[in-house]
Amino acid sequence: MNSQQEFVLRTVAERDIRFIRLWFTDIFGRLKSVMMSSSELEGTFEEGAGFDGSSIEGFSRISESDTLLLPDPSTFQVLPFDDDEPELQTARMFCNVINPDGQPSLADPRYILGRQVTAAADDGFSCMASPELEFYVLDIDPHTGAIRRTDTGGYFDQSVNQKSPMLRRRAMHALEAMGISTEFAHHETAPSQQEIDLRHADVLTMADHVMTFRYILKQVAAQDNVHATFMPKPFQEHAGSAMHTHFSLFEGDDNAFHDPDDEISLSRTGRQFIAGVLEHAPEISAVTNQWVNSYKRLQFGSEAPTAATWGVSNRSALVRVPTYRLHKAVSRRAEIRSLDAGANPYLAYAAVLAAGLKGIREEYELDDPAEDDVTSLTHRERRAMGYRDLPTSLDDALRELERSEFMAEVMGEHIFEFFLRSKWDEWHNYTEQITPFELDTTLHY
Repeated sequence: MNSQQEFVLRTVAERDIRFIRLWFTDIFGRLKSVMMSSSELEGTFEEGAGFDGSSIEGFSRISESDTLLLPDPSTFQVLPFDDDEPELQTARMFCNVINPDGQPSLADPRYILGRQVTAAADDGFSCMASPELEFYVLDIDPHTGAIRRTDTGGYFDQSVNQKSPMLRRRAMHALEAMGISTEFAHHETAPSQQEIDLRHADVLTMADHVMTFRYILKQVAAQDNVHATFMPKPFQEHAGSAMHTHFSLFEGDDNAFHDPDDEISLSRTGRQFIAGVLEHAPEISAVTNQWVNSYKRLQFGSEAPTAATWGVSNRSALVRVPTYRLHKAVSRRAEIRSLDAGANPYLAYAAVLAAGLKGIREEYELDDPAEDDVTSLTHRERRAMGYRDLPTSLDDALRELERSEFMAEVMGEHIFEFFLRSKWDEWHNYTEQITPFELDTTLHY
């Protein structure tokens, strides 16, 4: 029993916490949970909690179904919604998924990101991440399924008589209660669209935070009888929802991306990291943008990247280098703008980090920054300027992924093969539909 486990057991006893939720995710980033009595916690720390891995899509075959959840005590937090019912007080911990022989499950996305964190440490780096999470808050009629917007606001609008400002405040309060530091919150560009930004943390902790964020937002929204959605692009006429994430690498206490002698204070290491992300952007797109709907945002979303470019303060580029506080070393970072709100944060962050580290190890060279509005350029114009287009559909993205030895290594054979099979099924199910557009334009031909 280590000191963190002892702290958790002591806290559970002192606060009379009755239930523990063991959290983990499937390959696509859906949150999964096993509830247990707090009396089982000490034994679970020692031996893990068994569950049927074959019941979780992509985890294991039925003949190899015995799987264990091993709680990570560093992720222990009391859930914030049971204050008025102390007899139901519940805490949660994220878990590492392991096999009966004690080896990590190769189907566990958290383990896949952990491998890249270890690889970064072997190179002398720790990775910090800070996402800007966008989402819509909607009324959905439980009988008809009709979708109604909950406000008519726009970018930074301050509403005084609608639900969104109160929802943001209550969500931030709940997140802070769970030890998740927030920075800013505001109304986004579209009616009913919101954004909350999280303060930077190490990349594995941040992936846990993103999963918790989605859970908390949906719970807070449900209390107002509305629905929070992280669908990348729910409306044709409005902007999509992104998960722009700021990455930086540290060597001890020093930001490896900072160079005070550079014009934009960006070091050679930072440039190589960005070059790695750009070089591998097409082949990681199926992971950073994993849904059919993701490509509606990339093709038609406001300020969504369409090509593998970088820019200085350029919000149309795939990678943006912010120029706030150039003199402040800890502020130097690279903002990856392709990630959408529906990504599995463990796999998406693993792909970005692996690409950046490869750029550093192999000393990739970074081209000149894009100064144009890349989104407004035609395909021909982008090609003439030397920009590589990002995939425009899940089909294109899967073809890039299928050819990628780099991503097969990052994801591991098990997840790589299962992800491809499942996503090809999604694409085929989508393309075989006869849509209202086709009926409207062709039925009377």
